[in-house]
Amino acid sequence: MGEERPERFAPTSGRVMGLLGLTLSLGVVGIGLVDRDGIADWVIAACALLALLFWAAMLRPRVSLVGDDLVLRNMLETVTIPLAAVEELAVRQLLAVRAGDRRYVSPALGKSRRALRRPAGGGAARVGRTPTSPDRIHDVDYTDFVENRIRQRMEDARAARGIRPSSQEQVALASEVRRSPAWPEVVGVLVLSTALVVTLL
Repeated sequence: MGEERPERFAPTSGRVMGLLGLTLSLGVVGIGLVDRDGIADWVIAACALLALLFWAAMLRPRVSLVGDDLVLRNMLETVTIPLAAVEELAVRQLLAVRAGDRRYVSPALGKSRRALRRPAGGGAARVGRTPTSPDRIHDVDYTDFVENRIRQRMEDARAARGIRPSSQEQVALASEVRRSPAWPEVVGVLVLSTALVVTLL
Protein backbone atom coordinates (compact mmCIF):
# COMPACT_ATOMS: atom_id res chain seq x y z
CA MET A 1 0.00 0.00 0.00
CA GLY A 2 1.45 3.41 -1.01
CA GLU A 3 1.99 6.35 1.27
CA GLU A 4 -0.81 8.85 1.80
CA ARG A 5 -0.77 11.78 -0.57
CA PRO A 6 0.23 15.06 1.11
CA GLU A 7 -2.66 17.37 1.94
CA ARG A 8 -1.75 20.98 1.21
CA PHE A 9 -4.17 23.65 2.39
CA ALA A 10 -4.64 26.94 0.61
CA PRO A 11 -3.47 29.98 2.60
CA THR A 12 -6.35 32.05 3.95
CA SER A 13 -4.83 35.53 3.68
CA GLY A 14 -2.12 37.63 2.09
CA ARG A 15 -2.20 36.09 -1.39
CA VAL A 16 -3.65 39.06 -3.27
CA MET A 17 -1.44 41.65 -1.56
CA GLY A 18 1.56 39.36 -1.93
CA LEU A 19 1.03 38.87 -5.67
CA LEU A 20 0.41 42.59 -6.18
CA GLY A 21 3.52 43.59 -4.24
CA LEU A 22 5.65 40.95 -5.98
CA THR A 23 4.44 42.02 -9.43
CA LEU A 24 5.00 45.74 -8.83
CA SER A 25 8.45 45.21 -7.29
CA LEU A 26 9.60 42.93 -10.10
CA GLY A 27 8.19 45.41 -12.63
CA VAL A 28 10.40 48.17 -11.26
CA VAL A 29 13.40 45.82 -11.25
CA GLY A 30 12.73 44.88 -14.89
CA ILE A 31 12.41 48.49 -16.00
CA GLY A 32 15.56 49.41 -14.09
CA LEU A 33 17.58 46.63 -15.71
CA VAL A 34 16.42 47.63 -19.21
CA ASP A 35 16.78 51.40 -18.70
CA ARG A 36 20.02 51.63 -16.72
CA ASP A 37 19.93 55.44 -16.60
CA GLY A 38 16.28 55.79 -15.64
CA ILE A 39 16.25 54.19 -12.18
CA ALA A 40 18.96 54.37 -9.53
CA ASP A 41 20.81 51.18 -8.60
CA TRP A 42 19.71 51.43 -4.97
CA VAL A 43 16.04 51.55 -6.07
CA ILE A 44 16.54 48.39 -8.14
CA ALA A 45 18.21 46.63 -5.19
CA ALA A 46 15.47 47.80 -2.79
CA CYS A 47 12.69 46.59 -5.10
CA ALA A 48 14.41 43.23 -5.61
CA LEU A 49 14.62 42.85 -1.84
CA LEU A 50 10.96 43.87 -1.48
CA ALA A 51 9.94 41.31 -4.11
CA LEU A 52 11.73 38.57 -2.18
CA LEU A 53 10.14 39.69 1.10
CA PHE A 54 6.65 39.74 -0.46
CA TRP A 55 7.24 36.18 -1.67
CA ALA A 56 8.68 34.91 1.60
CA ALA A 57 6.20 36.63 3.93
CA MET A 58 2.93 36.35 1.99
CA LEU A 59 3.24 33.69 -0.71
CA ARG A 60 5.62 31.06 0.68
CA PRO A 61 3.79 30.20 3.95
CA ARG A 62 1.65 27.07 3.73
CA VAL A 63 0.23 24.40 6.04
CA SER A 64 0.41 20.76 4.92
CA LEU A 65 -0.15 17.27 6.23
CA VAL A 66 2.58 14.95 4.99
CA GLY A 67 2.35 11.38 6.22
CA ASP A 68 2.19 11.55 10.03
CA ASP A 69 3.62 15.09 10.15
CA LEU A 70 2.22 18.59 10.27
CA VAL A 71 4.41 20.78 8.06
CA LEU A 72 4.46 24.55 8.60
CA ARG A 73 6.26 26.31 5.76
CA ASN A 74 6.94 29.82 7.07
CA MET A 75 8.83 32.87 5.87
CA LEU A 76 12.41 31.67 6.37
CA GLU A 77 12.04 28.11 7.64
CA THR A 78 9.99 24.94 7.42
CA VAL A 79 8.91 23.24 10.66
CA THR A 80 7.95 19.55 10.61
CA ILE A 81 6.01 18.38 13.67
CA PRO A 82 4.88 14.79 14.35
CA LEU A 83 1.08 14.96 14.55
CA ALA A 84 1.03 12.68 17.58
CA ALA A 85 3.27 15.18 19.43
CA VAL A 86 0.84 18.10 19.09
CA GLU A 87 -0.65 18.87 22.50
CA GLU A 88 -2.59 22.02 21.63
CA LEU A 89 -3.79 23.56 18.39
CA ALA A 90 -5.64 26.85 17.98
CA VAL A 91 -6.57 28.96 14.98
CA ARG A 92 -7.07 32.63 15.70
CA GLN A 93 -5.38 35.26 13.52
CA LEU A 94 -2.55 32.73 13.19
CA LEU A 95 -2.33 28.97 13.50
CA ALA A 96 -0.62 28.14 16.79
CA VAL A 97 0.61 24.68 17.77
CA ARG A 98 2.23 23.50 21.00
CA ALA A 99 4.43 20.43 21.13
CA GLY A 100 6.49 19.77 24.24
CA ASP A 101 7.48 23.12 25.71
CA ARG A 102 7.64 24.89 22.36
CA ARG A 103 5.03 26.91 20.48
CA TYR A 104 5.02 27.06 16.69
CA VAL A 105 2.97 29.46 14.58
CA SER A 106 2.05 29.83 10.94
CA PRO A 107 0.54 32.89 9.24
CA ALA A 108 -0.77 30.70 6.39
CA LEU A 109 -3.95 29.80 8.28
CA GLY A 110 -5.93 32.29 10.29
CA LYS A 111 -9.23 34.03 10.85
CA SER A 112 -10.07 37.67 10.31
CA ARG A 113 -11.19 39.80 13.26
CA ARG A 114 -14.69 39.73 11.80
CA ALA A 115 -14.69 35.92 11.65
CA LEU A 116 -13.41 35.72 15.23
CA ARG A 117 -16.35 37.86 16.40
CA ARG A 118 -18.88 35.82 14.41
CA PRO A 119 -20.90 33.21 16.33
CA ALA A 120 -19.97 29.60 15.53
CA GLY A 121 -21.70 28.38 12.37
CA GLY A 122 -22.91 31.82 11.34
CA GLY A 123 -22.37 33.08 7.81
CA ALA A 124 -19.61 30.65 6.92
CA ALA A 125 -18.30 29.96 3.44
CA ARG A 126 -20.01 27.13 1.56
CA VAL A 127 -17.63 24.29 0.85
CA GLY A 128 -19.66 21.08 0.76
CA ARG A 129 -22.97 19.21 0.46
CA THR A 130 -24.63 16.93 2.93
CA PRO A 131 -24.36 13.31 1.73
CA THR A 132 -28.06 12.63 2.44
CA SER A 133 -29.36 15.80 0.78
CA PRO A 134 -27.37 16.58 -2.39
CA ASP A 135 -29.45 19.68 -3.09
CA ARG A 136 -28.89 21.16 0.36
CA ILE A 137 -25.59 22.96 0.83
CA HIS A 138 -24.37 23.20 4.41
CA ASP A 139 -22.11 26.01 5.60
CA VAL A 140 -18.60 25.12 6.71
CA ASP A 141 -15.94 27.77 7.21
CA TYR A 142 -12.75 26.79 5.34
CA THR A 143 -10.52 27.62 8.30
CA ASP A 144 -12.69 25.48 10.60
CA PHE A 145 -12.58 22.69 8.04
CA VAL A 146 -8.75 22.72 7.99
CA GLU A 147 -8.54 22.91 11.79
CA ASN A 148 -10.91 19.95 12.15
CA ARG A 149 -8.98 17.98 9.54
CA ILE A 150 -5.69 18.54 11.38
CA ARG A 151 -7.31 17.54 14.69
CA GLN A 152 -8.67 14.36 13.11
CA ARG A 153 -5.22 13.46 11.80
CA MET A 154 -3.71 14.22 15.24
CA GLU A 155 -6.12 11.76 16.86
CA ASP A 156 -5.42 9.13 14.19
CA ALA A 157 -1.65 9.51 14.65
CA ARG A 158 -1.90 9.19 18.45
CA ALA A 159 -4.13 6.12 18.14
CA ALA A 160 -1.74 4.48 15.67
CA ARG A 161 1.17 4.97 18.07
CA GLY A 162 -0.83 4.18 21.21
CA ILE A 163 -0.04 7.60 22.70
CA ARG A 164 -2.37 9.25 25.19
CA PRO A 165 -2.76 13.05 25.27
CA SER A 166 -0.47 14.77 27.81
CA SER A 167 1.45 11.54 28.43
CA GLN A 168 5.21 11.31 28.84
CA GLU A 169 5.37 9.52 25.48
CA GLN A 170 3.74 12.49 23.77
CA VAL A 171 6.10 14.95 25.43
CA ALA A 172 9.10 12.83 24.42
CA LEU A 173 7.87 12.70 20.82
CA ALA A 174 8.21 16.49 20.62
CA SER A 175 11.98 16.00 20.40
CA GLU A 176 11.41 14.79 16.82
CA VAL A 177 10.31 18.25 15.64
CA ARG A 178 12.57 19.36 12.77
CA ARG A 179 13.32 22.93 11.67
CA SER A 180 14.84 23.46 8.23
CA PRO A 181 15.99 26.91 7.10
CA ALA A 182 14.64 28.13 3.76
CA TRP A 183 18.16 28.58 2.39
CA PRO A 184 17.26 30.21 -0.99
CA GLU A 185 15.22 32.88 0.81
CA VAL A 186 17.77 33.35 3.62
CA VAL A 187 20.67 33.71 1.18
CA GLY A 188 18.60 35.96 -1.08
CA VAL A 189 17.76 38.33 1.78
CA LEU A 190 21.42 38.53 2.84
CA VAL A 191 22.69 39.11 -0.72
CA LEU A 192 20.07 41.71 -1.63
CA SER A 193 20.45 43.51 1.72
CA THR A 194 24.19 43.72 1.10
CA ALA A 195 23.58 44.96 -2.46
CA LEU A 196 21.25 47.66 -1.14
CA VAL A 197 23.81 48.88 1.39
CA VAL A 198 26.59 48.90 -1.22
CA THR A 199 24.49 50.87 -3.75
CA LEU A 200 23.57 53.43 -1.08
CA LEU A 201 27.21 54.12 -0.18
